[in-house]
Amino acid sequence: MALPIEDYALIGDRHTAALVGTDGSIDWLCLPRFDSSACLAALLGTSDHGHWQLVPDGVYATERRYLGASSVLETTFTTADGVVRLTDHMPPGDDRADVVRRITGVSGTVRMRHEWKIRFDYGAVHPWVRRHHVRGEEVIVAIAGPDQVVLSGPRLPRAVDHSHNDAFDVAAGDDLVFTMTWLPSHVPLDDLHDLGDRVGASIAADEEWAAVCRQDVPHADLVQRSLLTLRLMTHEATGGIVAAPTTSLPEEIGGERNWDYRFCWLRDAALTITSLIDAGYLEEAMLWRAWLLRSVAGDPEDLQIMYAVDGARRLPEHELPHLPGYEGSLPVRIGNGAAVQQQHDVLGEVMDALERVRTARGHADPDAWALQRSLVSDLAHHWREPDHGIWEIRGEPRHFTHSKAMVWVAFDRAVRAVEEHGLDGPVEEWRRIRDEVHAEVLARGWNEAKQTFTQHYDTDEVDASLLVLPLVGFLPGDDPRILGTIQAVERELVRDRLVLRYRTETGVDGLTGDEHPFLACSFWLVSAYALAGRRDDARALLDHLASLANDVGLLSEEYDPVASRMTGNFPQAFSHLTLVQAALVLAEADRRAAPAAT
Repeated sequence: MALPIEDYALIGDRHTAALVGTDGSIDWLCLPRFDSSACLAALLGTSDHGHWQLVPDGVYATERRYLGASSVLETTFTTADGVVRLTDHMPPGDDRADVVRRITGVSGTVRMRHEWKIRFDYGAVHPWVRRHHVRGEEVIVAIAGPDQVVLSGPRLPRAVDHSHNDAFDVAAGDDLVFTMTWLPSHVPLDDLHDLGDRVGASIAADEEWAAVCRQDVPHADLVQRSLLTLRLMTHEATGGIVAAPTTSLPEEIGGERNWDYRFCWLRDAALTITSLIDAGYLEEAMLWRAWLLRSVAGDPEDLQIMYAVDGARRLPEHELPHLPGYEGSLPVRIGNGAAVQQQHDVLGEVMDALERVRTARGHADPDAWALQRSLVSDLAHHWREPDHGIWEIRGEPRHFTHSKAMVWVAFDRAVRAVEEHGLDGPVEEWRRIRDEVHAEVLARGWNEAKQTFTQHYDTDEVDASLLVLPLVGFLPGDDPRILGTIQAVERELVRDRLVLRYRTETGVDGLTGDEHPFLACSFWLVSAYALAGRRDDARALLDHLASLANDVGLLSEEYDPVASRMTGNFPQAFSHLTLVQAALVLAEADRRAAPAAT
């Protein structure tokens, strides 16, 4: 079985990423891209579905860290006989995918085990494996269909029953480097070139990037790690950010709420732009902006809520019955059927992010504005229709209050573009729709008896997405209606200090089973507290949430407070995005309160 989710760390080359366990096993790796099929898929099954492990033979203790502000992972194994370090790294910036694993003897002598099992197509395909020589060096080559991977190193494991295994001693001062490289199967092995030692260069590049990050925020180290994680989950060529590098890690262990998150949501891209700008990264925000504009280009009627990392639109969802799932959680899904859903909130987040870019740059892009104007004009014809909402429900479409509030955001930012940046557009019509939407939400999305906004117009249930209303300026954070909504969330959705998205027992999402508190919603509550003037509550909750990150600062989608374990896909962009946002909002609230305190 795979490890607990929190026992994994992420490495990557900004084209794809791998999950490395505390047991020295890489249990998840898709090559050559985030959304390619996995060649190491033990995360969703067993080692027979593919893994690569370097670990002491026998009992050991583990400590690990990222080296500085980088994505280079160092795992230290301590045994009764000695200490060894495993350094894992995926060098960026070349035209291939490499995983480099360095074993270094620190003290004593440690017996190590090495197991390499490659299974293409999510563990379904056993490759043709043979030994080969490249420039005089022996390597192991595994090929199936369009894929080949090459394992090189000073001591190659031997084939035993569809696996390659070895055991060897590592003494103090020993240094062994193993490299696995993906190439298209038609590329000659003679094209392989030596990587050289890229670890130092990678650490230096990451630390130069991280140095820009603001330090005047609570939990600055975790904010920095969140931004580095988001960068690691971003395709460096296209700018598309995946929601997570994994699929089908369950929201409920043993349940059916298992989704493929290896795609790029417009919502996540837009929120990333906002967080990057606020943290000091305008140039990087422009990379995401370029992906966003390319992806949504075309007929506004064809707008999707998510795309592949290169902007591709077809993401058909189907199941992989040969995989038993993480801890038996079925089905295992690839692709995502939510891509074709109607979610009215998305354009609000997009328009808000692009408004932030215009303000940060000090000028507007006419071509980008032409596209935005077209999208807003199309929304004017559809905003009254029900939708599937931010949570991508698979039940009946509803008039979700959050969706309608984000429609208001879309038209409000369009009006600002005309009024503040001098862009052209039917501003009178947009003002009329903006005001109409605002009035409708106040009338139909508000429950006077419960003194709260509601999940949708036809219920008295509350939804954590309502915490976003003050963040986008729909109402001030200290408005009585916002304060009432915060209290309703506390009363109905908080479990063990963490926030559920909504009450699944209502059946609104059309799914069976339950889920655990959603970490992004808990970070939204931090921001809502700060804007409501409850800064002590905001700080206490942020401190608690920070304590839930694993030993290398990563967060999953959800958290089970009873079992004290992470659930859902990992690491989750939405969790890290909202962490950055919450820290920045709280820092700003503290700054504004400072003069009054003196």
